[in-house]
Amino acid sequence: VANSGFLSLCAHGRLTGLAVEAGAAASHVTPVCEGRSLPRATRRLGVAGDHLSRHLQRLLRDGAAEPWVPQALTKKVLTQLKEQYCYVSLDYEGDLREKGSRPPARFQTPDGRWITLGKERFCCPEPLFRPQLLQHSRPGLHQLAGQSLHSLPQHLRTSMLGNIVLSGGSSMFPGFPERMCLELNALFQGAGVHIEVLANPRRSTAAWAGGAMAASLTSFRHSWMTRGEYQEHGAQYVHTKF
Repeated sequence: VANSGFLSLCAHGRLTGLAVEAGAAASHVTPVCEGRSLPRATRRLGVAGDHLSRHLQRLLRDGAAEPWVPQALTKKVLTQLKEQYCYVSLDYEGDLREKGSRPPARFQTPDGRWITLGKERFCCPEPLFRPQLLQHSRPGLHQLAGQSLHSLPQHLRTSMLGNIVLSGGSSMFPGFPERMCLELNALFQGAGVHIEVLANPRRSTAAWAGGAMAASLTSFRHSWMTRGEYQEHGAQYVHTKF
């Protein structure tokens, strides 16, 4: 049993750092020091991939000129649209003002009809940085990362700033790492640091890859629940042991 933020760091060859995870059900910011997560500085955002899919569905439904579009937006189609055509804007307000700054994308549904995506392409993932677009009162993921870092002692914060790792399927949007960099550097402007984030091309499965690496370490054995323990005590034993 291990914290997914720690496992994401393991996948990047680190035991200390800040894991910024944007998954399917929720997003988390987890500081980890020498393999141990720091719960008091951990932050959670209730905006992630599932919420973005529903947001995209609303955007397309509300802006659709064709009456058949709502019926065409199945879960599979929405996932394809989100993964293939959506991106994070580096200047959201500017892109909203400049209509047509990027050509629209066209997607053919399985029944042969076409869906056109314009501003929906960059409006879809924006709630990760502006949760208020989904009526969430929480700060954006970059602001939660800043809060987490500011809550740490100075010596820990310094080591974290050079080891900020992105993970999770919702971090795979083109432009997400660059936007996170821009936002974090704006938050820490004047601190005399330039922040870079680590964005492995295979970061969508970083926690799984890190789990395979961590489980092979002898130092991780204290986190195992053996088959014998499971058979003797049952699944609830995980709460007793850990």
